[in-house]
Amino acid sequence: MPSYHHVRTSTFDVRLRLRLHLLMVAIIFLAQSAYSVMGFARPYSRPANHAKNPLLKTTTISDARSANTSSRVVRLSQSTNYSDRSSKRLRIKTKTMLSSIIATLLMTIKPAGAATATAEKTKTMLSTVLAALSTTIKPTGAATAVAAAPSYHLTRILFLRMLAIVYIAAFSVAKFQNKGLIGDRGIAPARLVLNDCQKRQELRSARRKEWAEERKKYSQKGSWVMNKLSDSRIATLFRNKFWFRTDRADRPLPCLLWLAKDRRNLNPWLDGLANTGLLLSTIMLATGSANALLIFALWLIQRSFMSVGGVFYGYGWEPQLAELTFHAMFLVPLLSMDPFFGSKSGVFAVPTLVLWAIRFYLFKIMLGAGLIKIKSSDKKWKPGDMSTMYYFYETQPVPNPFSRQFHFMPKAWHKFEVWSNHFVELVAPFLLLLPFRKLRLSGAIIQIMFQLTLITSGNLSFLNWLTVAPAILCLDDVFLTNNLSSFAQKVLIGTPMTSPLPRKVISLAFFILMAKLNVKVVQNLLAKRQLMNASFDKMRLAGTYGAFGVVAEEREELIIESAVDANGPWKEYNFNVKPGDVNRTPRWISPYHHRIDWQMWICAQTGRIERNPWMLSFLLKLLQQEKDVIGLLESDPWDGSGTSPKYIRVEKYKYSYNKRGSTPYWNRERIGRYFPYGQGVLTEAMLKDIIRGR
Repeated sequence: MPSYHHVRTSTFDVRLRLRLHLLMVAIIFLAQSAYSVMGFARPYSRPANHAKNPLLKTTTISDARSANTSSRVVRLSQSTNYSDRSSKRLRIKTKTMLSSIIATLLMTIKPAGAATATAEKTKTMLSTVLAALSTTIKPTGAATAVAAAPSYHLTRILFLRMLAIVYIAAFSVAKFQNKGLIGDRGIAPARLVLNDCQKRQELRSARRKEWAEERKKYSQKGSWVMNKLSDSRIATLFRNKFWFRTDRADRPLPCLLWLAKDRRNLNPWLDGLANTGLLLSTIMLATGSANALLIFALWLIQRSFMSVGGVFYGYGWEPQLAELTFHAMFLVPLLSMDPFFGSKSGVFAVPTLVLWAIRFYLFKIMLGAGLIKIKSSDKKWKPGDMSTMYYFYETQPVPNPFSRQFHFMPKAWHKFEVWSNHFVELVAPFLLLLPFRKLRLSGAIIQIMFQLTLITSGNLSFLNWLTVAPAILCLDDVFLTNNLSSFAQKVLIGTPMTSPLPRKVISLAFFILMAKLNVKVVQNLLAKRQLMNASFDKMRLAGTYGAFGVVAEEREELIIESAVDANGPWKEYNFNVKPGDVNRTPRWISPYHHRIDWQMWICAQTGRIERNPWMLSFLLKLLQQEKDVIGLLESDPWDGSGTSPKYIRVEKYKYSYNKRGSTPYWNRERIGRYFPYGQGVLTEAMLKDIIRGR
């Protein structure tokens, strides 16, 4: 068999050209892989009017401060030593890798004789390719620093603004509804919760005092110091004012309403807390920044409402909001309101451990929502049926104008929706915890798009808006600047630096705390009987969440009617968004939320009124025509009539969508009497007796 060196020149040229084409493809592929893996970012392209626009002028943090410019002024740190070292390191690695590749390839081409000229041309071509690739991949300046260590300053700004939007919605609900729900003359007054906690505190304090006296008889050697600390004024004050003031689940109730001198007049406090929360969240939205004190104030106000809100603050998104706010407290500086948290020498990095803790927070929310569905007894979520979405849009708590359109989609589409839901909630969450940037970005985008879809299909309060917030922190500044318009690029990234030691220590302590608290959460996710919307620590800092494990196949609605005479005529109470009037088209109110409407849906789902004792108080307040409670409804059917109702009853109806484009919007059919049972009616005196006898 002839050797390689004796092959004819024409044959060699053909093979050489083929090999060169293959080698060029391999070089380009490897170069692109190196470009992606080593994390080079596409340099930020300035807008055409950059030089003319003073807002887009590049400046240092110190210059921006000295000029007292807005926090939205473009800031690029001049941290040259950091950038130069990173740039030099990456260029050396890239050139070394490409040189090794080309050297290896050139060693395989050793023609002789007439092929020498072709080989020389090949070497020249590859050398040119090496120079071109080295020039193309060469990173410079701030882009290199971002490649070496991703920045999250702009990401944090967007996260804080999204969190602010959620809080504005939550505190708006509190401002306009809390007086009717938990106010002085509301359905479930907050003072009753505080009084019960006060009784438990007094009982426990008395028991501990007796124990302390008994302990003196059996004091052990070496326990004197601990006993003194335990009996100190500070420790006693902490126990009596906080730790012993617990709910029925033995959880302390952090609540600013304890400061009120007169618990019979809490309405000004409820309004004051809501207004304060609105002010703080508006500041956070406008500036895109916050400090730990501001975030703590938001958390404390939210926890205050949760502590006394009872069933009206018992939904999963309430502790979910409080938990995310607790995380955000460690994401921002202690005092500075600078969105870039800068110093004269540069910009501090956003705490990495806190970022990963928030990503895990989103992971457990989505995974918990998926697991609760496949573990439930509802076969509609299981393979072989997969018909949940055919019923969901009609039976969900508060439909919006698009819900009927979704409902009448083909059944094949509804099955695809169920499969997509399982993918988003059971598979995609794992992408959020992977250390690979592109996969993490993909996971974040999937979650954001999923939540936006849910927002368009129903009024699920601010739940979906809240879930978008942690997904933003799975992105980074490079992704945002490369995908935002020139108008949005008025705020750029800063060059990350090493965080100061105290901040590292605080972030590490927070990460360890959340890891410990989430151990039981993970155990619950893996359990056969998974709890939904529960917490396993007394302070409710970490919880487990889930929703819609079981979806009803028919929509049942409770209709409240009242009359002056027991024989009628009966007038129906219309709620703001709950289906009632069959001719009314649903409204789109998300992220706002009408708590009484949602609670009426739960009441219809859970059966007899004994499981919903708040309903008795609600009916009594309607008969008494309590102003704040009537304000929770769309209108008062007795307004302007000059008379007051004396009798009241609750009917149950089955509701279903009418065909698209048809009127009325709803079809309804009476099922029977919900309360009182049988064919009776209720009076004010009867309701008072029932409530007193509970």
